[in-house]
Amino acid sequence: MNHCSAPLDILIQGGRLLSLAEDKAIIEDPLIGIRDGEIIFVEKAHAPLVSLYAPKEIIHAEGSVILPGLINTHTHVPMVCFRGLADDLPLMDWLHKHIFPAERKHVNREMVYAGAMLGIAEMLLSGTTTFCDGYFFESSVGRAAHESGMRCVAGMGFLDEDVESVMEGQIERLRRTAEKFLGKWVPAKPMITPALFCHSPYTCAPQTLRTVKEVARRHGVPFLIHVAETRDERAMIKDRYGYTPVNYLNSLGVLDGMTVAVHCNWLDAGEIACLAAKGVKVSHNPQSNMKLAAGVAPIPDLLAAGIDVGLGTDGCASNNDHDMFGEMDSTAKLHKVIKRDPSIMDAPTVLTMATMGGARVLGLDRLIGSIEVGKKADLIIVGLNKPHLTPVYNICSHLVYAASGADVQTSIINGKIVMQDRRLLTMDLEEVMDKITRISVDIKLSC
Repeated sequence: MNHCSAPLDILIQGGRLLSLAEDKAIIEDPLIGIRDGEIIFVEKAHAPLVSLYAPKEIIHAEGSVILPGLINTHTHVPMVCFRGLADDLPLMDWLHKHIFPAERKHVNREMVYAGAMLGIAEMLLSGTTTFCDGYFFESSVGRAAHESGMRCVAGMGFLDEDVESVMEGQIERLRRTAEKFLGKWVPAKPMITPALFCHSPYTCAPQTLRTVKEVARRHGVPFLIHVAETRDERAMIKDRYGYTPVNYLNSLGVLDGMTVAVHCNWLDAGEIACLAAKGVKVSHNPQSNMKLAAGVAPIPDLLAAGIDVGLGTDGCASNNDHDMFGEMDSTAKLHKVIKRDPSIMDAPTVLTMATMGGARVLGLDRLIGSIEVGKKADLIIVGLNKPHLTPVYNICSHLVYAASGADVQTSIINGKIVMQDRRLLTMDLEEVMDKITRISVDIKLSC
């Protein structure tokens, strides 16, 4: 291909490229050409030829590592408004005594949009370029993602107040609501992938689960759900329906390759085999699981079964941040200590989970997750010239065990620079933070 057929939008020069492609290529002193949102070429630098590419902008990445943008496979970004509101509590107390009441009082379109903007700002500054969200008023999350230049899987949330008294009229309204949401987003914005999100098997009635999945399946969009997050949930589903959570969902016919099961902390071998047979994808959220003492997902067993696993932060009310570097570090260390095996969940495995693994979970692996010709230009540049990142022997280990989101210098999404030199280019951060501060005053007064 003739690289010079048209001017490049961006040329990245220098540093070290960690492609995360199939060949696991690491290129010293690379040239990366970007045009119209795509990666046009990736090759070794040839300094005399740089001027021939006629780039509109050159990014010098000396002393840095270039890698694919991180992919957060599960969060509830508007919940930044509840960050630190109810810490150090068991999940059921946290949910039913604090979070659900706060949501009933304060969640509206304005709050969701403002919270989404702040959550997106936090993710952009810490190297996340794609996130998968599930919440209420999800069109406001989609709007925030579109305006900020973020790639997003936006999952409209469903939850029943009383799972034992859901009426046929409610199901039909639910169906119409899901159809309307998908009708708005499916053809509209190419960087926003709509999805449908049922909160959990214990907060959604069987009719709700089947109906939402039927709509998602008909439109070919992801179906998201929390599954087997706690031991109490497992016992509750067993008592109520006579099945363990995965087998219960399987009996309803909602498990397939477009289903993303979140948490999956309490699974037996049969459930793992079921998820693998159905092609279900899994989002692992280690820091949220640890903070709520919810449990530890059997990630090595899931990977051994051939199940695609990505990483997620969960919402900031239960984590309390969106830093995917922290999730990588926790993932590697948590499973080492649980398995008593320091070689398990090594750095390359975990870094892949945060990039290509996440892309596969969200069905976006043909577009993102690695730096390859023809893929979308979603990438980040991490500065290495810092005390805590010196010296460098193994770049994967550095990224997983030593780096943090604060080390990300530049973020590019769909070929657009959205953060450069630690400065956001697509929003007024001070205005966003001021808005959340005002919202938090109202929340505090009502608690």
